[in-house]
Amino acid sequence: MSDGVTLAQAQRRGVELLAATPADADIDVDWLLTAATGLSAAQRRAHPEDPITETAWRRFQALLQRRYRGEPVAYLLGRRGFLDFELVVTSAVLIPRPETEHLVEAALETPAARVLELGTGSGCIAIALARAWPAATVDATDCSAEALTVATQNAAILGADGIRFRLGDWYEPVSGSRYNLIVANPPYIGEQAPEPDQGDARFEPRLALRAEESGLAALRTIIVGAPRHLEPAGRIWLEHGYDQGPAVRECLAAHGFQAIETRRDLAGHERVSGGRLGDTPHE
Repeated sequence: MSDGVTLAQAQRRGVELLAATPADADIDVDWLLTAATGLSAAQRRAHPEDPITETAWRRFQALLQRRYRGEPVAYLLGRRGFLDFELVVTSAVLIPRPETEHLVEAALETPAARVLELGTGSGCIAIALARAWPAATVDATDCSAEALTVATQNAAILGADGIRFRLGDWYEPVSGSRYNLIVANPPYIGEQAPEPDQGDARFEPRLALRAEESGLAALRTIIVGAPRHLEPAGRIWLEHGYDQGPAVRECLAAHGFQAIETRRDLAGHERVSGGRLGDTPHE
């Protein structure tokens, strides 16, 4: 029973519960209380003395308990903002992060008519590029049918339903095709690294986080296969771990890429690397 609990009291109780966790309690409680009541933070602040309904109180308590156990807010709400749009997210896909926005920004610097995204997950990268370049042909692959269901739903909601989503491992679904641009945010966390066992990442798909060879296996697979799927002078951009920039640049150079560069994230870490394929196609 809510027993006459007001909106302000519900807010305080939520913050008190989450204060004992690594969560950003104030922000998380705002999101969860909005989801439970249907009222924005501004509406609740305007009438803090209003009682929370019994249904909303039960919903809020359930959400709080799930967040207390560590479940990401994005999964609890079923959505996450990315760039200037919002995505449906489920536990079948990686939660889009600000670092990946840097990957999109780098890719958008040079227009491309044919684009391939590998390991699309929620579809955030492919959708961002398709929205920016409506005339481009955009293909996106993923080995998870569940992830492609989420990506297809997002593309339809956001008016990017021309993207061709393909089920399969990396380049397998687009064998024989060539593109002007390849982009990917592959798994790049090493097998023994602790990050996937901490915080929100505990609830995300392992396949989207961990890779062999100290996190470099998927990155190398993508780079090695890229020359067979790029037009001459085609470009590639890859998101990678903060300490993997040198290895990624070395691998790109070894497979015919030129004008190789790396971009840093907001924390100053090397996060996105790419280059241009030489004028002669490589096999």
